[in-house]
Amino acid sequence: MIWRSPKPRYDVASAIRHGACELQEDALVTDFTSGADSGIVVLADGMGGHAAGDIASKIVVTEVFSELKFHSATFAEREPEIPTFMRNAASVANDVVGQYVDENPRAKGMGATLVALVMVEHRLYWVSIGDSPLYLLRDGVLHQINEDHSMSKQVDFMVERGLITPEKARTQRNCLTSAVVGRAIPKTDLPSEPLDVRLGDIVVAASDGLQFLDDAKISGILHRYRRRSSAEIAERLVDELDTLDHPDQDNISLAVIKLNHLDPVIRASLPKREAHYSSVFVEDDDDDFDLEDADRGEVVALYPDGEGDDAETTFKDTDQNTSKTQETSVSTVG
Repeated sequence: MIWRSPKPRYDVASAIRHGACELQEDALVTDFTSGADSGIVVLADGMGGHAAGDIASKIVVTEVFSELKFHSATFAEREPEIPTFMRNAASVANDVVGQYVDENPRAKGMGATLVALVMVEHRLYWVSIGDSPLYLLRDGVLHQINEDHSMSKQVDFMVERGLITPEKARTQRNCLTSAVVGRAIPKTDLPSEPLDVRLGDIVVAASDGLQFLDDAKISGILHRYRRRSSAEIAERLVDELDTLDHPDQDNISLAVIKLNHLDPVIRASLPKREAHYSSVFVEDDDDDFDLEDADRGEVVALYPDGEGDDAETTFKDTDQNTSKTQETSVSTVG
């Protein structure tokens, strides 16, 4: 019999390119372990150019990913808390950017957008700040499902009214109304409830470099190659931008996510682990201390292992004839 591994729940691929820019100011990480029923994408588009936009995007991706990864083992058990995890992760990243600017005044003006996703089975959570788009192709129709924190709609309106030229609009439509810059964040898109992703849907998180292609072109590529792998879809999008060969092409980064199946997860119930304790001080008249002494004694304070090496934990024997204090260490593992 030939052994075949179970089909993974997710089909995920990513791509990143310089475009026509000298610096790569996008940063991207995807984390979907084979066999896992959850995963993470974090993408940031730096701004500030030589004022360290590339550093800003790396800080944001590093801090947000590390915060989310820390909680990833408990995503299923603590799923209602995921939006809180994501808000805290964005806040930490913003604080670190601010600290960097304070320590490096020449970096003043740097910042980054953020779009971060957490998938738990077929449920999609996200947080976004700035103008990096999060797309969903469903039934052949392309939707941008996150908020756009830029002036693009206002600028497009001005173009329609003839108030500015399309050429001037290109330089103004990406003026941001919110970003991660180390100060108060004006706007954050953080839905409290997840989006249910269906079989056949395609999710794309990207920097605004992808938007050198219009929505019709992006939709056409996703629909045409919807039955192909995420890796091929990512490459098709990048190839189309290469073909466009725009002289002002911005950095491009993107992640493509598809579901392979919707099989329910059967989770085993694991036994609870007992805590470890150290530096236990026991008042007892026996020379040899064992756990029965602790059971007999009255616990005054217990300090989990590692919490204060100088802390004293005292067991008071119920026998009033105790005359001796013994230092020992107790460690129990479930």
